[in-house]
Amino acid sequence: PSDIWELDLKTIQAERLTYVSRSPVLEHKLVEPELISFRSFDNLEIPAFYSKPKDTTEKHPVVIYIHGGPESQARAVYNPVQQYLLNQGYAVCSPNIRGSTGYGKRYTHLDDVRKRMDAVKDLIFLVEWLKANRNIDSEKIAIMGGSYGGFMVLAAISHYPHLWSAAIDIVGMSSLRTFLQTTSPWRKKHRESEYGTIERDGEFFDSIDPLNFSDRITTPLLVIHGKSDPRVHIKESEQIVDKLKKRNHAVDFIRFYDEGHSIVKQKNKMTAYKEMVRFLDQYIGNGS
Repeated sequence: PSDIWELDLKTIQAERLTYVSRSPVLEHKLVEPELISFRSFDNLEIPAFYSKPKDTTEKHPVVIYIHGGPESQARAVYNPVQQYLLNQGYAVCSPNIRGSTGYGKRYTHLDDVRKRMDAVKDLIFLVEWLKANRNIDSEKIAIMGGSYGGFMVLAAISHYPHLWSAAIDIVGMSSLRTFLQTTSPWRKKHRESEYGTIERDGEFFDSIDPLNFSDRITTPLLVIHGKSDPRVHIKESEQIVDKLKKRNHAVDFIRFYDEGHSIVKQKNKMTAYKEMVRFLDQYIGNGS
């Protein structure tokens, strides 16, 4: 949880005023992440934060946690879902795959338009690195993310289905084509600079969109979406859930009628978080 610091602008000296995370209730439960890096398919160095459960020597089930954006960045900050999973025996890895900010303009643009699937390949090389270098259970690897991170989840399980034992997609796009058709007009032009346009890149979208490869998905999937999402229309979740249900695939869908692009209401957070944990426990928990 966040603490308050005071900065003296003359001396540039900082003083910590509160110690929430050092309280007896929390301090022994919180896990600080380790900064790691791995080489991807083109030898690009990819940074990531890796956290492992405390006081265990057993192989861990692991959750790959993908940030949104894509022009955003995973940081070593408090995340209640991640800390809870760590406390329950799950390892958590949050990579800053190509396209993330914080590593220079070139790095940020390495996933633009036709380079989109290069970022998905980064995840494959992350999994292989974790198998070789960290004490993870290779049979219990989950992937989760929201918004663009949700798209990455769906792209990963549709194009590389053999790697994943469970997946959680939160307000993610299942098709770049239909996303651009249904997102708010004020966002469409902004997003086209990142993803491309239907007129110019529509055939490419069709060749990568998870919706078009849903028949390849073998991973159990949990989908969460707000009905009033102005950025990623709930149709993005509905259409892939419908396809998966038609072939009796293991998919759970939570639709919040009073939420938008984020889960902000406490009662809904409790519902979503509990379901995430139940879902992960079912498919990659130590008793699964």
